[in-house]
Formats: sequence, C-alpha cells, structure tokens
Amino acid sequence: MTLEFWALLVALLVGLGLAIKPLGLYMAAVAEGHLPRVLLRFETRLFRLAGVDSSQEMGWGAYARALLLFNFLGVLAVYALQRLQGWLPLDPQHFGAVGPRSAFNTAISFVTNTNWQGYAGESTMGNLVQMAGLAVQNFLSAATGIAVAFALIRGFARRSTATIGNFWVDVSRITTYVLLPISFVIALAMVSQGVPQTFQPDQVVSLRAPVSYMVPKTDVQGNPVKDAQGAPVMVASQTTTQTLPMGPVASQEAIKELGTNGGGFYSANSAHPYENPNALTNYLEIFALLLISAALTYTFGRMVGDTRQGWALLAAMALMFVVAAGAEAHFEQQGNPLLTRQHVTQQATALQSGGNMEGKETRFGIAGSAIFTVAATGTSTGAVNSMFDSNMPLGGMVPMVMIQLGEVAPGGVGTGLYGMLMVALMAVFIGGLMIGRTPEYLGKKIESYQMKMVAIGLLISPLLVLLGTAIAAVVPAGLAGLANPGAHGFSEMLYAYTSASNNNGSAFAGLSANTPFYNLTLGLVMWFGRFVSIVAALAIAGSMASKKRLAVSSGTMPTHGALFVGLLIGTVLLVAGLTFLPALALGPIVEHLTLWGAH
Repeated sequence: MTLEFWALLVALLVGLGLAIKPLGLYMAAVAEGHLPRVLLRFETRLFRLAGVDSSQEMGWGAYARALLLFNFLGVLAVYALQRLQGWLPLDPQHFGAVGPRSAFNTAISFVTNTNWQGYAGESTMGNLVQMAGLAVQNFLSAATGIAVAFALIRGFARRSTATIGNFWVDVSRITTYVLLPISFVIALAMVSQGVPQTFQPDQVVSLRAPVSYMVPKTDVQGNPVKDAQGAPVMVASQTTTQTLPMGPVASQEAIKELGTNGGGFYSANSAHPYENPNALTNYLEIFALLLISAALTYTFGRMVGDTRQGWALLAAMALMFVVAAGAEAHFEQQGNPLLTRQHVTQQATALQSGGNMEGKETRFGIAGSAIFTVAATGTSTGAVNSMFDSNMPLGGMVPMVMIQLGEVAPGGVGTGLYGMLMVALMAVFIGGLMIGRTPEYLGKKIESYQMKMVAIGLLISPLLVLLGTAIAAVVPAGLAGLANPGAHGFSEMLYAYTSASNNNGSAFAGLSANTPFYNLTLGLVMWFGRFVSIVAALAIAGSMASKKRLAVSSGTMPTHGALFVGLLIGTVLLVAGLTFLPALALGPIVEHLTLWGAH
C-alpha cells in the first residue's frame, strides 16, 4: 500500500475516533428522550395533531406494523411522483413520466435504503422527484434503520417489559435531531467545494475546441442505413457545445452519504465531478457514510450500561474494514498482467506501474478509490467513485464480499448495528455450546426463539442472493442483460442480487438491469431483504425486553474483550464463507485464476 493510502486511512480513523463518542452520546439522548422541555412540549402538540400519542409505547408487533405501513406508503408516494412527473412542476428539463417497471423498482429501491438505479438520474428525474421523492426517502429510510437499532438496544437494556418504544416518535426524532442538522452542515461544505445547489435548468456551454465523432447514418424516417454486408453506415459528426446538468445536488449528496443511501443525482454517482469534485470532498463523503454507523456502537454501550460492549462491536467492525481496504488497494495496485505480457505501448505500461487505473478518477487514484469502495460496501451505501466492473477480479470480489458479510463493517445506519448484534447472539450461542452452558448476552439468556429469529435475519439475504442469481443465470431474460460472457458475466449477476438483497445499491456496470426481468426480481429481492430481517430484529427486541437480567457469574462468557472480538469476526466469516464461497469460485475467483494463470 502507498503512503497516500495510509495517510487517508489514518486521517479517516482519527476523524471518526474524535466524533464517535460525542455523536454516540447525543444519539443515546435522542433515543431516551432526554431533550429540552420546550422541544418535548412542541413535539407532543405536533404528535397530537397527527393523531399519535407520543407517551404510548409499542410492543414489537405494533412497532413492526407501523414501520411496514410507513414504508409501504413511501413506496406508493415515490411511485406516484415518478409516474406523474410529466405534469409536475420543478422539471426544467421537461422529462416525461418514468416507465411503470422502472418506477416500481426505483420506489422500492429508495424506500428500502438500497438506492439501486437502473436509470441515469440527470436524464430521467426532474428536480421535484429528486427532492420530494428520492431525497426525502434518503432521510426516512435511514431513520427507519436507526429506529430499528434503537428498538433492539432497548430490548437489551430493559427488563421485564413488553414495549420497545414508539416508532412514530423514533423516526421523527431521528430525522429532525440527527439526520437533518448533520446533513445541513455537510451540504454547506459540499457547496463550498463547488457542488451545485440550484434550480437553474441545464446549462449549454461552448467547447474550447470542436469534438468530432462517428454516428450511424439514418434515412428520412430515422431508420439506420446499412451497407451490403448489413453493417451500419457511419458518418462523421461534430459538436461545439456541451450540456452541463444542474440541480439541487449538494442537499441530496449530503444525506445520500450520511444516511448510507448511495443513490446519485448523476449516473456516474460520486465519480462525477459535480457530486465529488476533489480529494477533500472525497474524504468528507467517506467520513459521512461511516459516521453514524460507527457512533451507534457507542450509543449501544451507553444505553445498555456498559460502553465496553459497544467498543467490542466497533473493534470487530474496524478490523474487518481496515483489512478489506488494504486488500482492495493491494489487488488494484497489481495492474493487469495481460497488458504487460502483450507489450503494449509505453504510455500504457507507465500507467500499469501505478496499478489498474481503468474505471477510476485520476483525482482520487487507487488509494482514494479503494477506501471509498470498501467504506461504501462495508456500509449499505452503494455510492461509488470508481466503476467496479473495471476492477481486477479480486478487486471486484472485495466489495462483493463486504456486502455478503452482511454489511457489518460498520454497516448501514442502524442496519449495521442490529446486524452485528444478531451476529453477537450467534457468537454467544456458539460459545455456549463450546463450554456447555446456556448462552447469555448482556445478562439475558439466549433461547430457541431468539436463535430462530437470528437464523431468519442472517439467512434471508443469502437465500435471496443465491436463488435470484440461479434464476438469472438460466433464463433468457436474465442472460440478455449481460455485457460480458463467462465468469465475469456471472460476477455481474451475482453482484446485482448481492447488492439488492443487502440493500446496498452499487452495481457492476456491465449488467443492463433496466429491463422488465431485473426491475421485477431485484425489486422483490430488495423488499424482502430489507423487511424480513427488520421484523426478525424487532421480534428479538421484544423477546429480550421481556426477559429478566441475570447476575454475572464466574461461568458467564465475557463479551467485551479481545477473545469475543475474534469470535465475532470468526462468526461473520463462517456464516458468509460457507454460504457464498461456491458462488464466488464460479465468478471472481476463477476469473482471477484464468487471468494470472495465463500470465
């Protein structure tokens, strides 16, 4: 790894280290309702107007029903905005209605915090849909994930109670007191670096020099003209202008990263200079997408009365993140052996000496791209500042594996914490079997009901990934979307369903997914991948809240030391490794062996 890589990584870890405790304390105060009285009185009036009794808490079933209803209504709202776009204001580019299948996929995508995009944002969505539909769901889907984390923390912290909080209160406070103020600060910082925040229409500017290119010739009816061999006839064309897409970008960019959403205003996402202009914004975006997920571990430790428990979870997350970032940088810095073997031009050989720069922005380089890649896929963000389809085989496998691990390093906002807590329950269950004792976590016995819910929460995603990929690999509609044959094409399909099921949203760009088959199947995978695991987490929260807390004894397995951190990491690797290794062997691993074997 280069000095640039280590400098960026250390700066990132130091910045997060300084922010974790104060933000974690603040979120604990929000979760416990320790707010100024004037705010609490104002809240009560607003909730009363909305027909919500903010003093009445919910059991896990009522909490889950409210959450599902809220998100289902969100899907309907985003779908309607897209379908009605042609009649709505704030559409300076005059885009028409989005097609029904694409609108269905996009609505589910943004509501589930996936932000999978089968379309180009700057040529599909008007400003109103970008703001009132997509950006709003960036806030609400993130708030939903954090609300589930709060509910599960209360389940561990409380004893002999039937309630885990009030969903409406939780999602409102998280949005108002956590996501909005931090996003406002980040958006101002992004604007200061040149990210657009405007309602102006797209700007047409003159080029400094004309650009010539070849285009297919068409007849008067617009049909392509072909030669005697059936090939399209090409004619020279020239342009002297360029259209610069404008819009309220900074506000969406801020919550896109902070809420671990990932959907870009532009098709190129954070590789676009209007979303991510320079090294400073690149650092800020990585910092933002890791911030809340990391700080929630301290919130957890604070609320359960033992901050060591939160530090243990964070240590496991951080170790996996650092190792993955180093691996990603290493694989990309190796370059492509086929270029060296074929004795390509001196210029290409010089580029190879710096590693595989295909699909990467020179303003970020391999170091900035590798850390961003692992941060985005170690969370559920899905934002990209480089194109994964251009990575070396193992460089493409690293982000795929980070998602397949369950996105717990450190995971999405809320989802990373409750995912890691499910892993912790699995780990103490395994540890209990090893020492012949009933497993306990934070003074609560882990019994068959909790383990059934853990199994559902941890296994729903692998089931959807492998089943979806298997279907896509054998049906013509799935194969039709591939731009590459063989192992790499399989990797594209495997990554798509991995990303959708784990609500990440990033993609291997070689897959054409805006088709009826992929819009439908990926939409269903996103929905069930999100909400089955959420319902399982809430069921665990309810069952744990009803339990009494046991006194610590000499036989209690400690869950805050280095041994437990190792057990956590081992459990994550065990679950994902046994599940996905055969599929990975058919995709990136065999592609790597083919590439380097020939070398």
